[in-house]
Amino acid sequence: MTAIDRIKGISRPWLLAAVAAFLLVAGYATWTVLAPRESTDDAQVSGHVSPVAPRVSGTVTAVKVTDNQAVQAGDVLVELDRRDYELALQHAQATLAAAEAAARAARAGVPITRASATGDLDVAEAGTASAEAALQAAVREVEASRAKVEAARARIAEAQAEATRASQDVARLEPLAKKDEIPAQQYDRAVATATAATAAVTSAEAATREAEANLAVAEARRAQADTGLSGARARASAAATAPQQIALTEARAASADADVQRARAAVAQAELDLERTVVRAPVAGIVSRRSVEPGQVVEAGRPILALTSLADVWVTANFKETQVGEMRPGQRVDIDVDAFGGHTFHGRVESIAAATGATFSLLPPDNASGNFVKVVQRIPVRIALDADASGPGDAVLRPGMSVNATVHLR
Repeated sequence: MTAIDRIKGISRPWLLAAVAAFLLVAGYATWTVLAPRESTDDAQVSGHVSPVAPRVSGTVTAVKVTDNQAVQAGDVLVELDRRDYELALQHAQATLAAAEAAARAARAGVPITRASATGDLDVAEAGTASAEAALQAAVREVEASRAKVEAARARIAEAQAEATRASQDVARLEPLAKKDEIPAQQYDRAVATATAATAAVTSAEAATREAEANLAVAEARRAQADTGLSGARARASAAATAPQQIALTEARAASADADVQRARAAVAQAELDLERTVVRAPVAGIVSRRSVEPGQVVEAGRPILALTSLADVWVTANFKETQVGEMRPGQRVDIDVDAFGGHTFHGRVESIAAATGATFSLLPPDNASGNFVKVVQRIPVRIALDADASGPGDAVLRPGMSVNATVHLR
């Protein structure tokens, strides 16, 4: 075998390996260069900017931070004058104490009212029964007295008739007695009978007057018993409202309890307002747009500064509508940041907006107006940075930085 043949035999495997490596590198380069992708320079870093506003109005007594200062959640930012809110808290506490005292008194009155009303009802019912019995007895007494009066009057009539007969007998016998035609004894007996009959009339009249007097007394007693029954029934009617009185007392106690709850809520609100005179950072971040100074009067709900978070940022890339047809969440993204000399960060497509940016503008275009000019719209795409994405040195991505975003569609 010649030397040339030996060289050819040795170099052929290496030549094949070199050709294969070249083909692999060329294929990868071709794939990298020609792989479908979409890029835009209409992109910027986005982040959370939290406006900070006091929850209560007041005069600023101290500002504890300066612009671009880093703060942690819960750090004191601004302090307001506390005196008005301390007085409001004292007033609310005094109102609560008064409401609690009134509630205790109202609750204590419930068992007293219940016992009193129930006892009055029992007494009134017993008094009504007694008055009814007294009236019935008085009615019976009146009836008995009337019967006695009638009997006495009947006896008067009987006695008068007997007296008249006896007088007539004396008148008939008197001439005969004078002539001695009848025994004197007979005439004397007739005179005695007439006298007794007259006395009987007198007695009957006296008995009648007594019976009539007793009848008047009985009728007076009946009238008194009737009046007593009316009073007892009135007291029973008043006592019959015992359930309503008890319910009213319980309602007043419940109302007093409600007043206590309302007063406690007022105290809690006053305490909360006093606590809110110290404005604290709701989140960690960098102080931005500070517009508050000591002595300034601030209003509740009006922002006085903002906190910008640098720990959670993302990229918002506004791609043309013709570029997002094949974009999907999860696709790889290369991000070149202008501030760091084009340093490339890596991320993933997180989401694609539901509408174009113009749709959410203050005055969105109305193509129905007739002045229609077709303009390529842009759709915001949110890109999340990889967890291990870092810049050169201590570089920090800040919201608003301009970037170039390239999405690898495959």
